[in-house]
Amino acid sequence: MADQNQWWRDAVIYQIYPRSFADADGDGVGDIDGIRAHLHHLRDLGVDAIWMSPWYPSPMADAGYDVADFRDIDPVFGTLAGAEALITEAHEAGIRMIVDIVPNHISSAHPWFKAALADPSAKEREYFWFRPGTEMPTSWTGEFGGTTWTQTPDGSWYLHLFTPEQPDLNWEHPDVRAEFESILRFWFDRGVDGIRIDSAALLLKDTTFPEVVDGQPHPFHDLDGVHDVYRAWRRVADEYDDRALIGEVWMPEVDRFARYLRPDELHAAFNFDFLGCAWDPTLMRECIDRTLDAHATIGAPPTWVLSNHDVTRHVTRYGREKTTFSFEENLDGTPVDLELGTRRARAAALLSLSLPGSAYVYQGDELGLWENENIPPEEFADPMWGRRGHSRDGCRVPLPWSGDEQPFGFSTGTPWLPQPAEWKDRTVQAQTGDPSSMLELYRAAIHLRRREEGLHRSTMAWLDAAPGVLAYTRGPGFASVLNMSGAPVPLPDHHSCLLASGPLDGTLLPPDTAVWLRLHPGK
Repeated sequence: MADQNQWWRDAVIYQIYPRSFADADGDGVGDIDGIRAHLHHLRDLGVDAIWMSPWYPSPMADAGYDVADFRDIDPVFGTLAGAEALITEAHEAGIRMIVDIVPNHISSAHPWFKAALADPSAKEREYFWFRPGTEMPTSWTGEFGGTTWTQTPDGSWYLHLFTPEQPDLNWEHPDVRAEFESILRFWFDRGVDGIRIDSAALLLKDTTFPEVVDGQPHPFHDLDGVHDVYRAWRRVADEYDDRALIGEVWMPEVDRFARYLRPDELHAAFNFDFLGCAWDPTLMRECIDRTLDAHATIGAPPTWVLSNHDVTRHVTRYGREKTTFSFEENLDGTPVDLELGTRRARAAALLSLSLPGSAYVYQGDELGLWENENIPPEEFADPMWGRRGHSRDGCRVPLPWSGDEQPFGFSTGTPWLPQPAEWKDRTVQAQTGDPSSMLELYRAAIHLRRREEGLHRSTMAWLDAAPGVLAYTRGPGFASVLNMSGAPVPLPDHHSCLLASGPLDGTLLPPDTAVWLRLHPGK
């Protein structure tokens, strides 16, 4: 096992989207008491930590990523006392807690922004990017599409890279920096083990506000000054034991990505290269090598992510003819072979859980849930729908726990988003004890990973394999083999099979199937 003082280096981290995990009070929206009531599910699954998506007071213009108060809990989710109890109970179950901090912007309902709007001379106006003029200051395109400036009643404009309800903070101001360092301490003092940092590369802006020009430095993506922010955050984290900072860093340039993981900055960052990679053996191996090489140069642990609350679930992605993911290309509604997607998702689970570093499981991955692409548009809550014509709500549908019909044990009320009727075969209840289920595959893989010494090393070695096959060792006695070709392939010489994502064909490994092998001593 990795040094427990560096638990993030090889942890299995489970993302909870609190609105959709479990509802204890019957209002159709998940809550903290629902999570507490189902902690046994996460304990049985074997995860090392929970990452909690935002649970703070918010008008919910962007699913809680518009935060009005970072030191409290939104009443729809519960209370601060309930959150503190969840942290304690998770620790008692051997599970660490990570909370989401959103530093690029706050809610327009935050006291700072309300003060800035009420009085143009207020000091709080300096905490944001207000600009005078009759014309919009720039023609920047927002992260959800659309414009990035909104005019106020006094005629000035304020910047928001997301929705107008999410005004961007001015990270040049020392009060903003001091406030967030205080927020980190607030949660660390309550026992939180890590901080996930939303949109980590966006904080700093070019204060001359140039237009976006191809070939020129971007005015708000990945400015060099952002690293000073995270060096300061690292100093705060280092005041405590075993605390981790984990960045959401969408960065196509690997060398720029790696800068966030220098020894005095973040401990880890999400690997979106892997998440968006096509189901293709050449591209997948190149992605893995690229990731390992980038992290090895700075001694940081890689992360492996298949899905999250922003992207199409990978059961659906892997069942399409085009298996990549990007926000620029909307594949909603294109044909999906769910049987194929599920088979590949099972294999991808063994791949992601056997690579060096930490692995993330988005709630419902362990159940084999697919994207719900049949939500009526009038029920969409995602602001991206109106700006890009794509809604992320299909991956945010409440979990199915038990029973044969909606709400599948999620709530005693009507779920805030509809669940597919076909999920009756995907409930926790239906899958528990079924050795062929996705849930039991995840349980077996995570528990085996915890016991297998080779899976806690920082290295791997590729094995010679047939075309279309990814095969590698982790330590002297363990190998993982994934057949991404279109035909069965012979298994390498081995002592025994530890776990397979699907049935083997005698000594052959079928297509879209992965296996973990115990090698002969000395191999």
